[in-house]
Amino acid sequence: MSFEFQELDYCATPIGELVLRRRREPRLQGREILEVKLGDDFLMSSLFTAGEQALADLALRRSSAGLLDVVVGGLGLGYTAGTALDYPQVRSLLVVEALAPVIDWHRRGLIPLGRQRGDDPRCRFVHGDFFALAADADRGFDPNAPGRRFHAVLLDVDHSPCRFLDAAHKSFYAAPGLRRLGARLHPGGVFGLWSNDPPDADFLAVLGAVFVDASACVVRFPNPYTGADATNTVYLGVDPRNAAAAR
Repeated sequence: MSFEFQELDYCATPIGELVLRRRREPRLQGREILEVKLGDDFLMSSLFTAGEQALADLALRRSSAGLLDVVVGGLGLGYTAGTALDYPQVRSLLVVEALAPVIDWHRRGLIPLGRQRGDDPRCRFVHGDFFALAADADRGFDPNAPGRRFHAVLLDVDHSPCRFLDAAHKSFYAAPGLRRLGARLHPGGVFGLWSNDPPDADFLAVLGAVFVDASACVVRFPNPYTGADATNTVYLGVDPRNAAAAR
């Protein structure tokens, strides 16, 4: 059935109205695009996924551990999680998502490859607040294994380290919050963060005070609307305990 615009799902959440929609873009020869909105914010578009995929690629290539246990904070359209599952050395992937409808989209197959990712025996969805779980020293991210550590934690929730979907997230990006996150990593584990903004020198300094080899990688990709490149930023930091293990 042809369509120009479809609202696939709508839900009121504590932080705004969540919408999954599908449309055809006449400026791109009718290309089909999926979009996620939260209130007035565009959270994600299937037209621009290079940054989300690079988050997994850059972080997992940074680790030289054998088999990897990975956490992804923020499910969205699933591109970071899907890229992580493309790595055969990833033996387990925990995807922490605060908005239950987003998990439901994948389980219902509203998202392309959503069921396939959810059916991968290595992957498990956790409905929870990534930031609260990162700060909870007793619980951690895995409700089935309190205090469990991981080889990589990849975060894609806020627009940037200084533009938040919820003001309650702000403390995570300060040194104490990042140190608590570091406690969730194996020695030499990698923390990766996606940002829609250019590299932030102040945040990079904070990251470098907590992790070693802190870096900001600019990811370039074509914007078909402008004919020019657009950019995202991926921040990386290695846990300082036995950091050589990740080299």
